[in-house]
Amino acid sequence: MARQPTPTSTDDDRAKSKNVGALRELAPFLKPYRMLAIMAGFALVLTAGISLVMPIAVRRVVDNFRTADAALLDQYFLSALAIAALLAAGTALRYMLVTKLGERVVTDIRKAVFDRIIGMSPSFFENIMTGEVLSRITTDTTLILSVIGSSISIALRNVLIFAGGLVLMLFTSAKLTALVLLIVPMVIVPILVLGRRLRKLSRENQDWIAESSGNASEALLSVQTVQAFTHERESRQNFAEVTDLSLKSALRRVNTRALMTSIVIFLIFTGVVGVLWIGANDVRQDEMSPGALIQFVIYAIMVAGSVAALSEIWGELQRAAGATERLVELLQVEDTVKDPADPQFIKHDVRGEIAFEGVNFNYPARPDIPALRDVNLTIKPGETVALVGPSGAGKTTIIQMIQRFYDPLSGQITLDGMPLKDMDRHHFRQHMALVPQDPVIFAATARENIRFGRPNATDAEVEAAAKAAAAHDFIAKLPDGYDSYVGERGVMLSGGQKQRIAIARAILRDAPVLLLDEATSALDAESERLVQQAVDELAETRTTIIVAHRLATVKKADRIIVMDQGGIVAQGRHDELVAEDGLYAKLARLQFTDGKAA
Repeated sequence: MARQPTPTSTDDDRAKSKNVGALRELAPFLKPYRMLAIMAGFALVLTAGISLVMPIAVRRVVDNFRTADAALLDQYFLSALAIAALLAAGTALRYMLVTKLGERVVTDIRKAVFDRIIGMSPSFFENIMTGEVLSRITTDTTLILSVIGSSISIALRNVLIFAGGLVLMLFTSAKLTALVLLIVPMVIVPILVLGRRLRKLSRENQDWIAESSGNASEALLSVQTVQAFTHERESRQNFAEVTDLSLKSALRRVNTRALMTSIVIFLIFTGVVGVLWIGANDVRQDEMSPGALIQFVIYAIMVAGSVAALSEIWGELQRAAGATERLVELLQVEDTVKDPADPQFIKHDVRGEIAFEGVNFNYPARPDIPALRDVNLTIKPGETVALVGPSGAGKTTIIQMIQRFYDPLSGQITLDGMPLKDMDRHHFRQHMALVPQDPVIFAATARENIRFGRPNATDAEVEAAAKAAAAHDFIAKLPDGYDSYVGERGVMLSGGQKQRIAIARAILRDAPVLLLDEATSALDAESERLVQQAVDELAETRTTIIVAHRLATVKKADRIIVMDQGGIVAQGRHDELVAEDGLYAKLARLQFTDGKAA
């Protein structure tokens, strides 16, 4: 069975791409540049008008070849040259204006799409590959740039030439114009029939390009894992397969477009030759002057060329319409997590009290598997709480819910007594600092990575945070110290070094709520001891929630919450939970006594 591209929209959505009217969605982006568009339109009308005047000048020259007045002939030639110069200047002006318009509009579209996507909740990324989003921002916007910066301008110019040329042909020779019009239906039929197939192939081709980009992005972002498991050959095969299918789709589109263009051009120029033959006979019979025939032929060629150009541009417009739809889908996609229209704000300094009240939650990708089941938990300001339990118990989910990456199916989560869903996410997240299990290091300097959560921090504050996280010594040894570039995703750093930079980032943020998700999992014993000291000092003055598998790191916590299968099964201090001989005692025996009874 032939492989199908991953669908990026529903069949109903796809049907919309059959109508180039989807390009109307670009209107809001064109609006700020109305004057530029009006000037481009003026230059467009000017060049089209000049083009239509040129054949009249040629007719005057031809019909006056035998005039006795040489000065009159020179005047006609000079007029023709002046018209040509004006046409050249107008065309250059039109190109400059529409190209600038296209570049500015596409820049705004890219910014708008990125601004929209960067604020989407994690559930959005469960259903779309990052590579596909990047494909839409790059490939699809390039198509739109081509259309705004070239195709639409050329299309409008050819529409004007087609309409003006037909009118002037009619004034030149009504008889020959009637013969030309008989050809029009023969040209329109293949455009309609093949154009419908071209639309479908254009959308399919764009889907395959996005699939190929997503495949490459996934493999390259995990290149070390790919190489570690010697999966290069399979990855190459997968990418080659998707890319070849994209090529086949593109070739089908190209072949269809080439067939449509050849049929249209053949029909048009066959008609022009036939009309020229009839016109030549009219000249022989003195029913028409040679100049008038040449004028008519030039207009006929201009009209024919405009129809051929329009048939070719039609395919570009359809591809751009599909690209516009795909971008508009991103701009209009509904996020599952929304800020309230009239958000509330915590008016006092945030104390850091967090409460879960009857919270139930299932991940959108796993709607039948409870991630949290009737969780009731209150964390007091300044309290250090550790979440422990087997994998999949819901510990990291608690961290994600506190940051409102997801909304609960029922129940609510509050910060200082105010429901998170009633507040602006950006506002309350400013009062939280996170150290994830898999630390995210950006392709920047060590200093910029630490300063990420607090851009206005001084260099001294950055270095103080690094020292507190036991990161200063290894950063100082880098080639350029704190200004050393650490590579994409921190590829130049070890796992422990990445973790310490992430901890320094959280320390520098100095937020009243500190979230540590396996924050010391990648550290060696000495680094863990130093970082644990820093964390202990930090935790004294703020609410701290620690997710840990290694129980040795949570023994000092004010309270330990034991979770299993999405629910809280026990809570208390280390010694109390061990004495209860429940799940925590079992985990403790596995870690401290190799599973043997104490």
